[in-house]
Amino acid sequence: MNSGDVQADVAGHADLSTLRRIIFQARPYWGRIVIVGLLTVLGAPLAMLTPVPLMVAVDSILNGQPLPTMLAAMVPEAMTGSFGSLLIVTAFMVVVFAVLLQLQIAGANLLRAYTGERLTLDFQAELLDQAQRLSLAYHDSKGSADSVYRVQNDAQAFQRIVIITLPTLFTSSATVLGMLAVTAWLDWTLALVAATVSPFLLLLTNAYRRRLRSEWKKIKQIETSALNIVQEVLGALRIVKAFTQEDRERSRYVDRSAKGVEARIRVAYLESGFSFLSAIVIAIGTATVMYLGVTHVQAGIISLGELLLMMAYLAQLYQPLQSIGQMVTRLQGGLASMDRAYALLDELPDVVERDDARPLAHAVGKLEFSNVGFSYDGVDSTLKDISFTIPAGSKVGIIGRTGSGKTTLVNLMLRLFDPQTGAIYLDGVDLRDYRVKDLRNQYSMVLQDTILLSTSIGENISYGRPSASDEEIQNAARFADIHRYISELPNGYATQVGERGMRLSGGQRQRVAIARAFLKDAPILILDEPTSAVDVKTESLIIDAMNRLMADRTTLMIAHRLSTLSNSDYILEIESGKLKAMRPQVA
Repeated sequence: MNSGDVQADVAGHADLSTLRRIIFQARPYWGRIVIVGLLTVLGAPLAMLTPVPLMVAVDSILNGQPLPTMLAAMVPEAMTGSFGSLLIVTAFMVVVFAVLLQLQIAGANLLRAYTGERLTLDFQAELLDQAQRLSLAYHDSKGSADSVYRVQNDAQAFQRIVIITLPTLFTSSATVLGMLAVTAWLDWTLALVAATVSPFLLLLTNAYRRRLRSEWKKIKQIETSALNIVQEVLGALRIVKAFTQEDRERSRYVDRSAKGVEARIRVAYLESGFSFLSAIVIAIGTATVMYLGVTHVQAGIISLGELLLMMAYLAQLYQPLQSIGQMVTRLQGGLASMDRAYALLDELPDVVERDDARPLAHAVGKLEFSNVGFSYDGVDSTLKDISFTIPAGSKVGIIGRTGSGKTTLVNLMLRLFDPQTGAIYLDGVDLRDYRVKDLRNQYSMVLQDTILLSTSIGENISYGRPSASDEEIQNAARFADIHRYISELPNGYATQVGERGMRLSGGQRQRVAIARAFLKDAPILILDEPTSAVDVKTESLIIDAMNRLMADRTTLMIAHRLSTLSNSDYILEIESGKLKAMRPQVA
């Protein structure tokens, strides 16, 4: 077996594996999908009934022939002898058949749309849940646009495959088998000749399937990278404008997207080539059957009418056969998307919750690092053999140069990552023994780069406690010294803060974050450079609010200015990933 055959075999197994997974993924909707299929199949007999009234009008009304037996049994005998009554019945049939056909079409379309949209939404929600479970390191390496594209774009393929492609393949396959049976009944020799087209179409489909799958994978990668540029540019629009780099960013986007255009043109070229070649194969099959059929008529094997009927059935045989090939080739774009979506689902999170993880309602707040070592890349150590204990209710200032590992300490406390060596304990229990959600609920955070969501001020304050009352939200804002400012706004707490809270000043955003921490009322507080980007006056207001927030809580504050740490009980100094000292703060 040569390398091309091996690749084809592997690709074929990959397709079947993905399809099996898709079918299993859709299992909650199998009932609705079957109903959609039945409604679709119902359209065939209804469409066949549409010409019946015209036949009745011509044969029975105008030419006086008896009504068809089935129709005669349904129409009262008194009406069959009256020209006017029979004409009314015929006209009524036209309306009834049209209404039934439209109801069938509307029912199938609505159920198809509902089922397809629900399928997609559930799958997108599953992908988003997985993206949230994955570590920050994963998103840092891949870029957030990669996950966004898989959730919003790649997931759409699920609906197309399950609701459109697979039912069409099933219907077409059933039609092919039915037509083969009928043609074999008329003349098995001609049916056998007609069927010889199938292997050639199968080989053609397989050859194009592999090439199309490869091109679609390239398209998805290019589109993801183009989306990343858009997200990057709009996220840093102030910098782009400040340095007047709009034209440069436009060129970067166009250059990247142009590669996607070229790839899509190649896909269109391949699909057109497949359609052309499959049409030629079918034409050769049709010509061969016609040639042999004429000789069979001359030999008296079949009649001329049977040959004409055979040729009519042959057209109905080849049309779904060609449709199957086209669907398989078009399926490759959807399978490429689903492969990407499943690749996201199959990523293993860095932090895994144990099956027997213990609940944690409210921690006392004692933290202990025991010989903790950690590396982001598995090569260069960020933290090395760190050991210290923080008594519950203590205020600890963390100092050290940029890159020394201060923020990594915080990430490990939150279990955003797990240490490679050693262990971290909360109230004497290894963090890995707690439920992840319960553990993280023990922390409130105020960061240097305050992150607010694009909602109202009130919703941002209550983010850690969505069930909080308006009075509780306002009290938290008072503790953070931001209530008066919010109350003077035209929309008060309903004021929208804009993307990342950019409608507020830096100091206002920090105080909203402090109010959010007040409202959550967690036993452990983490303050990561909360005053580094504000002026001295604003810093004084923020420090006053933080002092109120730190009362009766275990607090860890990262800062460069020692003045910010004046109220700390201990100073913890990190240097090059090692604990240089942990000493009591001198008053």
